[in-house]
Amino acid sequence: MLVAKNLSKSFKEVNALNNISLAVQEGELYGLLGPNGAGKTTTISILSSLLKPDSGEILYQGKSLYQNLTESKKMIGVVPQEIALYEDLTALENLKFWGTLYGIKGKELQSKTEELLDFMGLSDRKNHKIKTYSGGMKRRINIAAALLHDPKIVFMDEPTVGIDPQSRNLIFEVIQELHSRGLTMIYTTHYMEEAERLCDRIGIIDEGKIIAEGRLEELKKSSKINEEIRVRFTNVQKTDLSNINNHFNGQLLIHENQMVLSTSQANTDLPILIQMCTNANLHLENLQVKSLSLESIFLELTGKSLRD
Repeated sequence: MLVAKNLSKSFKEVNALNNISLAVQEGELYGLLGPNGAGKTTTISILSSLLKPDSGEILYQGKSLYQNLTESKKMIGVVPQEIALYEDLTALENLKFWGTLYGIKGKELQSKTEELLDFMGLSDRKNHKIKTYSGGMKRRINIAAALLHDPKIVFMDEPTVGIDPQSRNLIFEVIQELHSRGLTMIYTTHYMEEAERLCDRIGIIDEGKIIAEGRLEELKKSSKINEEIRVRFTNVQKTDLSNINNHFNGQLLIHENQMVLSTSQANTDLPILIQMCTNANLHLENLQVKSLSLESIFLELTGKSLRD
């Protein structure tokens, strides 16, 4: 669907992108994560034709983005981080305005705006001015505006930033429905749990380079960080634990009435550990599994918080 090859972009002395390459398949929801200044917005701007790279190539369905820019733009929808709506117009007026810019007219425009307002759950507020809307409602109309011309690929640049949890969940439902319909999306976010929940594959960008890419499970397998199983018992200090310790090849740390197992396969090792402890007549008091998360992988790779 989309292939970017060796994209580079500099602003004066700052190298925003450094030879980036990525490919997004049709129907895929691709997450792009990185700390502030990593190159996310520059990448989105270039891929959506808003900004030209200094070098590199972008292909949509095998054709160069710039070979026929007018036709390419018809394939692209953009949900910008900033709200791109007119505050003194109603939601319906905003969508009709943006629709006319896409060349949609008459009954088709009326039908499309009504359909999207219903899809976004805002039909009952369509004649209210945008300035009366909550942040989450504005975000939903912002998404609707990007969908008016039935794009083949949509870029969403932090579409849930600054809104309440209920509005975020409504937007999640919209995105998941679009995904189920086969729409291709590239999604940037500051929230790790969003990428974990929504994205098929994730690319991590830092200092203008893609430093890791893959499905969440693939990123976990390639990580050097282990998961932890923490178990607390009432009588561990009185029991011979050599068999358990030997089974896990010294990965098991024992201190007073606690065990900590460092493992790359917690789902497999957890039932084994519990069974061996039961056989040793240990009485379980507390059990915790510290799973490997996208956030821990991100910190391992970049050494930075996503909100730096």
